[in-house]
Amino acid sequence: MDYSKRVSLLMGMDSIIVLFSIFIGYYILNPYFSIYSLEMIIISSLTLLISHHVFAFIYRLYHKAWEYASVGELVTIVKSVTFSIGTAAIVQLLVSGNVYVRVLFITWLLHMCLIGGSRFSWRIVRGRLIKSNVTKKNALIIGAGSAGTMLVRQLLKNNDSELKPVAFVDDDAKKQKLQIYGVTVLGKTENIPEIVNSKEIDHIIIAIPSLSKHEIQKIYQECSKTKAQTKIMPMIEDIVTGKVSVNQFRDVQVEDLLGRDPVQLDIQSISKKLSGKTILVTGAGGSIGSEICRQVSKFKPKKILLLGHGENSIYSIDMELRNRYQNEFEIIPIIADIQDRNRIFHVMEEHKPNVIYHAAAHKHVPLMEYNPKEAVKNNVIGTKNVAEAADTFGVGTFVLISSDKAVNPTNVMGSTKRIAEMVIQELDKHSQTKFVAVRFGNVLGSRGSVIPLFKKQIQVGGPITVTHPEMTRYFMTIPEASRLVMQAGTLASGGEIFVLDMGEPVKIVDLAKNLIRLSGYTEEEIGIKYSGIRPGEKMYEELLGKNEVDSEAVFPKIFVGKSVKVNYSRVSTLIEDYNDYDSEYIRKYVLELANKEEELLITNTN
Repeated sequence: MDYSKRVSLLMGMDSIIVLFSIFIGYYILNPYFSIYSLEMIIISSLTLLISHHVFAFIYRLYHKAWEYASVGELVTIVKSVTFSIGTAAIVQLLVSGNVYVRVLFITWLLHMCLIGGSRFSWRIVRGRLIKSNVTKKNALIIGAGSAGTMLVRQLLKNNDSELKPVAFVDDDAKKQKLQIYGVTVLGKTENIPEIVNSKEIDHIIIAIPSLSKHEIQKIYQECSKTKAQTKIMPMIEDIVTGKVSVNQFRDVQVEDLLGRDPVQLDIQSISKKLSGKTILVTGAGGSIGSEICRQVSKFKPKKILLLGHGENSIYSIDMELRNRYQNEFEIIPIIADIQDRNRIFHVMEEHKPNVIYHAAAHKHVPLMEYNPKEAVKNNVIGTKNVAEAADTFGVGTFVLISSDKAVNPTNVMGSTKRIAEMVIQELDKHSQTKFVAVRFGNVLGSRGSVIPLFKKQIQVGGPITVTHPEMTRYFMTIPEASRLVMQAGTLASGGEIFVLDMGEPVKIVDLAKNLIRLSGYTEEEIGIKYSGIRPGEKMYEELLGKNEVDSEAVFPKIFVGKSVKVNYSRVSTLIEDYNDYDSEYIRKYVLELANKEEELLITNTN
């Protein structure tokens, strides 16, 4: 039924109710109409008719979607009816000098019952009698708070939804056995497996948007004991602002199970550092580099320079940023190799950036074991080229993206990253540029990380290959890593190595098991195969060496390592003579150089 027909029907129905309800009220009190004047009855009836439609217009009574009616719509009816009855009472007082209170009270009740009843009966008919063709799946709602209540209400009134809420779970003892919209709170988090079995639950929805990562991890451990699909309700802020609907759930992601809440940024200090400035990102087409570009763009720089060696990846991030920020600041894609010293110096001279985020590097551990000279060329000499160009042309801050593998390194990649740290720490001693490094753990979803590999293995039916059942790693998300880079730039005094408090390290095999469950499979269906530790890999990673540890946090969840003196003459020798030696000699040299700083320093002093 279209809008005009619907309004006409409601207005006609209300008019009949209003015109005759006062007659019914008079009749109930005096069946023979001997007490009250018939003329007064007619005047009151017409007054009610006019005033009802006036107040119905004021309160938009005919603009409501009554199939979704709730307390708010009931309040609208109460106001409209009450004010129209009040108007009739005033007219009675003016015309006859008396107000027929009992008659008007009965009329008020009739209006409420008939007008209100006609609206809410439509909601009942629609909700109970109109059958949906969609086969409903039983859903368990975790959280009987405001978000869970909102979700259940939405699911119950939406006949097109494939989910039917059949039970709540909430750890609040006061809510146990309570019913909300007919859905009962049947237990606590620990009871999830038995409730899923007894109620034949197909979907579990976590409806507590304010949960910490640790709490989500705890709840998911219980959900993972069942075969039900687990999803998360969106943030209340996103629902209120209209970004998403209440019933637009998302899958639980590996990032939700890290057990650590993201670092909150000092937006003001970052904005002061980046807004209206020229920012250079090397490796801008990579996983970390491209995310840094996205994060930096939010602070409206004057110019952002996207520097990278890969044509396709630079083109991709360039087009992405142009689609969003074309008219807000200048975006300049630069195809350049950081090993090309002249080219890097030319870029610096032309654009004179205020801040550099140096993300360009070779990061793949086993590949660098086979190609140590390339690791030195890119990670050490490339870093030296960019850093010395920054020093020459007066860049304010230079932030090196380093790795937890630079701590007590057992591989070429980690060793060259540690030597790159030495390069910038040496430069910082005599430069006006503030040189700092930021160490990451493993970044979920980045190129070369285990998550994309595991997903591909699951897609082909498994098995997932894990190197060792006891191997652990620190993990963080790509956005989290990128934000840490920007925050470190604002904290820089020069020479520091910043690290993130990443909580407890995660077993790789546990990550694999979670990803299998999140993909809708069981461990038995996919399988896990142990392949053995690869060349250069460590069983566990560290974020700071013993001689670097400083227990003071310089920012919530961000720590800074103490500067460590190094024998830089051997770094210089490596950079000057690496081409004169074979790969095996270079591999041993960088490992020794990165691991024996203190011994070398003592030898030099003596």
